[in-house]
Amino acid sequence: MAARTIPGRDDDVGYPTPRPRVAARGPRSEQHQSRDQRVAGLLLSLAGGAILMASITAEALYPRVFTTHTDTLSHLGATEPPNSVALQPSAAIFDLTMLLAGAMILAGAWLAYRALRRRAGLIPTALLGIGVLGVGIFPLTHQGPHTLFALTAFYAGGIAVILASRITTAPFRYVWMTLGAIALVAITLGIFLPEWTPIARLGEGGIERWNAYPIVLWLVAFGSYLMAAPTAAATKAAAASG
Repeated sequence: MAARTIPGRDDDVGYPTPRPRVAARGPRSEQHQSRDQRVAGLLLSLAGGAILMASITAEALYPRVFTTHTDTLSHLGATEPPNSVALQPSAAIFDLTMLLAGAMILAGAWLAYRALRRRAGLIPTALLGIGVLGVGIFPLTHQGPHTLFALTAFYAGGIAVILASRITTAPFRYVWMTLGAIALVAITLGIFLPEWTPIARLGEGGIERWNAYPIVLWLVAFGSYLMAAPTAAATKAAAASG
């Protein structure tokens, strides 16, 4: 009689369950998986925290009047075209942080894929990293590529937040689905219905932050989640001892 496989308990605790590979895993491979998952979480959390703190710092040091109603985050890197100029030190703080955060998000997405073998959420997370990196390379002094990369970050980020909910269970699933929906609805309304009274009252800067900050919060939360979640090796050891 064939032995029956007893389902694991990963779904009960809400932690991501890595998909098994065809080849058998040795102890060294499991150690690499554990390391990749935790480093990925660290990079994503650091990226989210860096974006938040750099935005606050660049706004505080902005040499002109800066309001969250009128000014977008991109204005920290350069003023609005056609006569766009970079105002220091805010531009340097913002652009360098976007470059660093974009690289960390890309690396974090790759390491998370290596650890979890889940494409859902991690491909758009990589696109989010590309978008953030592009915003740092091309400030508003290069309006065309800047707009393309910014929109990539806005939409890929919202999609990443929603799809990452498939990696886990409640309550994280519902929190991330809500944050992702808010981000996507906000940027869509800001683009297509900017004159609608609720959006107009928030202003271009306000509605953009309704997109950006849920994504930033998710980066910190998802990264922390990956660092705290048990890896496949730990789960296997717990099952064996039980």
